[in-house]
Amino acid sequence: MTGLIGILSYGLGTLIAFVVIGALILAFVSDLTQKKHTVLRNYPLVGRLRYFFEKQGEYFRQYFFMGDRDEMPFNRSTRAWVYRLAKAEGGTIGFGSTHDLGESGSVIFVNAPFPVLDEELVPTPPLTIGADYCKQPFLAKSIVNISGMSYGAISAPAVRALSAGAAKAGCWIDTGEGGLSPHHLEGGCDVIMQIGTAKYGIRDEHGRLSPERARELAGFAKAFEIKLSQGAKPGKGGLLPGTKVTEEIARIRGIPVGADSISPNRHRDIANVDELLDRVAYLRELTGRPVGIKTAIGGWQLLHELADAVHRRGLEFAPDFFTVDGGEGGSGAAPQALADHMALPIAEALPRVVDALIEAGLRERIKVIASGKLVTPAKAAWALCVGADFVHTARGFMFALGCIQAMRCHQNTCPTGITTHNKRLQRGLVVEEKLERVAQYVGGMNKEIDMIAHSCGCRHARELKREHVRIVQSPGQSIALNMLHPYPEQRMRPRSAAAQTAIMTN
Repeated sequence: MTGLIGILSYGLGTLIAFVVIGALILAFVSDLTQKKHTVLRNYPLVGRLRYFFEKQGEYFRQYFFMGDRDEMPFNRSTRAWVYRLAKAEGGTIGFGSTHDLGESGSVIFVNAPFPVLDEELVPTPPLTIGADYCKQPFLAKSIVNISGMSYGAISAPAVRALSAGAAKAGCWIDTGEGGLSPHHLEGGCDVIMQIGTAKYGIRDEHGRLSPERARELAGFAKAFEIKLSQGAKPGKGGLLPGTKVTEEIARIRGIPVGADSISPNRHRDIANVDELLDRVAYLRELTGRPVGIKTAIGGWQLLHELADAVHRRGLEFAPDFFTVDGGEGGSGAAPQALADHMALPIAEALPRVVDALIEAGLRERIKVIASGKLVTPAKAAWALCVGADFVHTARGFMFALGCIQAMRCHQNTCPTGITTHNKRLQRGLVVEEKLERVAQYVGGMNKEIDMIAHSCGCRHARELKREHVRIVQSPGQSIALNMLHPYPEQRMRPRSAAAQTAIMTN
């Protein structure tokens, strides 16, 4: 019996060996005769190692070869900071910082000689969006909020964890252009409904804005955001590969299952600033909710035309908020030509927007939301110094959910279950655990932003100004932000439409 088993084992082993050798011979011949890859044609079999190591290199570099401050889009030090905040481990380090204070563009806050004592602290006040201009203004409590990530681009468990975490932390979640899903509402948090160029979730059977659907959504959304463009791909509509368009996502968006979801480059019913303001005013009147705009910034033209149009037509036509997305943004799929080279980074775009609003006398009317790699308290505090009212982040919350920067967001193979609809991979994202990390990230961000403000001599974060931060220009040389971007003078004082009508008739 033992001998028989030995013979069978020997025969099976021999058969496996022949199969392996045969497969190698076939691969060798295939490599030698194929005409597409030069390396494989010249070095059969061995050439395959090059492609294997090239593919795996992007995953191993961050662990074995990159320094803490070397990697892009987010280095290990930044990710570790976010992870600690999300785990409520605090932002404390030992033996000094690895941050190079001489690096051009570095942010250095101006510490006050007599910082604010604990008993002198004042809670950072909430701000009301749309006050006096809509029937149901939105009282926003948190400085840090969840930027637009569509259900489809991210998974159902990810949206559910974000929604529940946002409710616990008191921040809002932006739906992204994919529309409002039941998962956004599950946690009971404040929601901003984004209207993308395809109008997913708010359109009729012809792809046009549906007034009935808009009124229905107003019962759930605290505000509406008209997206002109985003930092990842300015001038290009959203893209969701067909492999990620499930039955539920197709139903929410109003598109076929499994078909690529490609949004137009712009809204078909908005071709200029006047049409944009028409749409803002129409939506505000239709829903009773605040209505804002989201866009990446390429220059001054949009801001000047917007200011001129509001002055001509009245404050009633102004957007209630303006979301500035830096060119370095991008949690979703995007063409590399646009992701790498289109639109201003937030460091240049945000001061331009704030200054243009100050010059036009619109700064008090229009709230400003800053977005673009603002994942740490220091970057968020810088945005407040420039003049932002709120900060949006998408990838910061992805890290809070467990993102390891595998760079597979567009492939439906995300190993952490955040950007995939593969049920096996989604299993790793436990909603009950991750919602705590989302809430802790928001709380940690707001707490450390306040800590920076207190060290600068401010009672709370909304007192931060440009004179509280310096920007490194070259090693050993920095300049105050209010010198680099001086506060402009207000040149115009806009009137309400009613006041303009009275002037014209007298």
